[in-house]
Amino acid sequence: MSDFRLNRNAFKAQTADEAANHALYYKNKHWTARLAISAYLNSIAFNYPIDSPPRLNRTKFSVRGRG
Repeated sequence: MSDFRLNRNAFKAQTADEAANHALYYKNKHWTARLAISAYLNSIAFNYPIDSPPRLNRTKFSVRGRG
């Protein structure tokens, strides 16, 4: 989890529209970097360690035939 840290010294004066446009920043990232960032943000949002995500509870799903 130490891969990503908030740099509190970095600051850029922007308008609200410029600050809200995150798409350009992430489009310039490689897809693997974007995937790592999303995994990190999910771990923060759902409060689990980044190196051991929760497993899917497969008992909640069932498979039925179409006939």
